[in-house]
Amino acid sequence: MKVPRVTIDQWRTLQAVIDHGGFAQAAEVLHRSQSSVSYTVARMQEQLGVPLLRIDGRKAVLTDAGEVLLRRSRQLVHQAGQLEELAHHMEQGWEAEVRLVVDAAYPSAKLIKALTAFMPKSRGCRVRLREEVLSGVEDVLKDGTADLAISGLDITGYLGEELSTVEFIAVAHPAHALHQLQRKLSVQDLQSQMQVVVRDSGQRQPRDSGWLGAEQRWTVGSLGTSAAFVSSGLGFAWLPRHMIARELDEGALKPLPLVQGSIRRPLFYLYTNPDKPLGPATQILIDLIRTYDAQAQSPVRPG
Repeated sequence: MKVPRVTIDQWRTLQAVIDHGGFAQAAEVLHRSQSSVSYTVARMQEQLGVPLLRIDGRKAVLTDAGEVLLRRSRQLVHQAGQLEELAHHMEQGWEAEVRLVVDAAYPSAKLIKALTAFMPKSRGCRVRLREEVLSGVEDVLKDGTADLAISGLDITGYLGEELSTVEFIAVAHPAHALHQLQRKLSVQDLQSQMQVVVRDSGQRQPRDSGWLGAEQRWTVGSLGTSAAFVSSGLGFAWLPRHMIARELDEGALKPLPLVQGSIRRPLFYLYTNPDKPLGPATQILIDLIRTYDAQAQSPVRPG
């Protein structure tokens, strides 16, 4: 990559000349001599090989090329300022990044609210979000590649902070054979039908969570795919109520009248990486996750 010939300071100087109406005004704002400002701009034009300013009466105005370059330089100067500010925050112990892994069943509406509230407080700290299913969250946490984790599993050896429950409901399409029985359904009724199960993304100890030993089982990669299959009449499944609220309202899905166990409410937990001290940005994000987890969520259609 070619090394830039013009520095960030030179672009700042040109911006000051234009924004403040001249070399003298720019010199006053930048706390430099007028000759120094004039030399800086002249040197820039030499280095670029393009005239940036022309004199109109007593005022320096941008050429067409200068106008284009100055406009592009504003973003460059802004990003350089952000970079310097981030370095300053890192020097004070502020993290450059927080790695968050979340079980795909956790309500995205709550997570979006927490991350939206985090942005203006982040001081440039990024959030790297990763979605996993069931023990996949545990694997990532134990690998040390996550700072925070939200899981519906009680992970052995980790102290999790209780969050809210997520309600899963047994559903099938209204025209499904199970609904045609028009009575309370037993485990034996379910075992004779196809169950749609979401694949555990974990590698160490993947689980067949919720599978009833049905004669036919289709395993899919996401809750969204599971909801789409079941809404189309292909099998039955337990799905998070917040993800299928619209399908229930529109009649594409109907709760199964089970003798028992039609609703499951697993408790979700918030875990931290015990091998990494909590930085200020991570702590802020934890507090926001707690706050918005406690609030009621709006239904979200699976993607």
